[in-house]
Amino acid sequence: MVNVAVLEQMKERFEKRQESEPIRVSICAGTGCVASGSLDVMAQFESELEKHGLSGDVQTMDDGCNGRVGLKKSGCHGFCQMGPLVRIDPSDQLMVKVKPEDVPTIVEACLVGDGRAPEHNLYHHPQTEDVYLKAGDIPFYQKQNRVTLKDCGHIDPGDIEEYVASGGYYGLVKLLADYTPEAVCELIKESGMRGRGGGGFPTGMKWDFTRRAVGEKKYVVCNGDEGDPGAFMDRSIMEGDPHRLIEGMVIAAFAVGADEGLIYVRAEYPLAIARLRQAIEAARAQGILGKNILGSDFSFELRISKGAGAFVCGEETALMASIEGQRGMPTPKPPYPSDSGLFGCPTLINNVETLASIPSILAMGADAYRTLGTDNSPGTKTFAITGDIANTGLIEVPMGTPLEIIVFEIGGGIREGGEFKAVQIGGPSGGCLTSEHLTLPLDFDSLASVGAMIGSGGLVVMGASTCMVEVARFFMKFAQEESCGKCVLCREGTRRILEILERIVQGQGEMADLQRLWEIAPLIQAGSLCGLGKTAPNPVLTTLTYFNDEYEAHVIDKTCPAGVCQALKRFWIDPALCKGCSKCVRVCPASCIHGEIRKPYTIDELVCLKCGACVETCPFDAIKEVS
Repeated sequence: MVNVAVLEQMKERFEKRQESEPIRVSICAGTGCVASGSLDVMAQFESELEKHGLSGDVQTMDDGCNGRVGLKKSGCHGFCQMGPLVRIDPSDQLMVKVKPEDVPTIVEACLVGDGRAPEHNLYHHPQTEDVYLKAGDIPFYQKQNRVTLKDCGHIDPGDIEEYVASGGYYGLVKLLADYTPEAVCELIKESGMRGRGGGGFPTGMKWDFTRRAVGEKKYVVCNGDEGDPGAFMDRSIMEGDPHRLIEGMVIAAFAVGADEGLIYVRAEYPLAIARLRQAIEAARAQGILGKNILGSDFSFELRISKGAGAFVCGEETALMASIEGQRGMPTPKPPYPSDSGLFGCPTLINNVETLASIPSILAMGADAYRTLGTDNSPGTKTFAITGDIANTGLIEVPMGTPLEIIVFEIGGGIREGGEFKAVQIGGPSGGCLTSEHLTLPLDFDSLASVGAMIGSGGLVVMGASTCMVEVARFFMKFAQEESCGKCVLCREGTRRILEILERIVQGQGEMADLQRLWEIAPLIQAGSLCGLGKTAPNPVLTTLTYFNDEYEAHVIDKTCPAGVCQALKRFWIDPALCKGCSKCVRVCPASCIHGEIRKPYTIDELVCLKCGACVETCPFDAIKEVS
């Protein structure tokens, strides 16, 4: 019989703590906010609460807060652009860009005074100038549907009792008591859940393949090797809600018949690793990991395996090779990991978001889960939105949400009212979407139809000042450097494409180069063994398709329309504005500015380094960049 009393006792202990803390202050302790100084903010809160008698033993105040104030670290709130973030519950007040010197005023206003946060600490909408007191009213949060991220930013990731009080591990109890492994696989199939790591393979089908595989020993592996530039979805879940990931892994292990699991995390995520270790130890201490979980016949052990940060190790077979102590290089399939994976045993591999979504499916049921998203891509998807967007951060929306809602309503549009140009979706494996795709629903099939992919969920938003040729060069450089070198077409093909793109941004390209790009890219896709090579040309192909005019401007006119490519910049001196002061001559590192004092100067373009030092120095704005 499954021992649910363990969870009930943890829930009861947490609820008693809550009763003694009628007001709770959550300080974001995700990587982004920590880097911005949130731990200093927390230290200041500790000092101020002690000063006002709001910490330690329960006290009764004459006015304001009756009792002790609960102060805790939380995971990522998602609103990274506005960090450090401080939330006060149960009033749901959110304060942004909080500094240690703001804390005394916040404590006086929120916890001792009338209970309303100081206005200068509240979120001010950059376009409408509206001021928001409650987090739930801010468009950034209001337009989301946080299912997998529902507890991120709300609970203390180091407190297993709070996770249980929020409903955690009850799905596992229900599963151990009422389900067979086959029934669990069928439930996940019915939900329509597709893997969130990039490929979008049906999760329930993948689980069932592993369940039916023959083998005395089976593994469950969580792929936490999040290597896409600009992506931090998995990291935020591991840091902010590690018990949700653990619960998902235990459920998966029960479904496939595994007794051992590993979380493969890149070593560049030290905070995620620390919190996962703490959570694993807490779960083991409560009988949720180890022998006879919660009094059942099922046993499962879990440990962490640190990766060295190679992008190619995000591919299943390369990841397993890395765990085994070998060089992380992909191998041909079949055999698939479900038949012969880690150490030759049947192995289930899912990424962090996929496994962290499982407890929600058990809690709400397959039918309810299918009401989210689209028919062929049910559920929600987390995205990391970065770049020229007003509100960078971590979001979660139903699959099929149009791009324009993410960019303009949740993201707040381009910074400083700039013009939208494109979105790079799916990282170096993805493609570019343009203004004509703003109404495109973001789901697996719709994106595939325009040559892009969701990938792990990185969204890099670009404004008018972005050079799309340089974007393609940047992602190709990343792919070329991260190629393991095993496949000739990937190793040499990405190098050839990179050389062509570097010639183009240096102003040395020719029209034949564009044709060469079209010829080489499909060969790399067809001849590469793993997803890195097969998708590496995507940024090049999509930018060639949608921004061919920019490529031609670089090649034919030798200009960069966005004014980004240094080698293609040109400067001239307007003789009507030049006073002949010679300040530009004194700062020019190439000695390419010539003339006489008190007469207009000229620039020798053949010698000019395009550094722009003269433009910054000229007091009369006489030196112009030629577009």
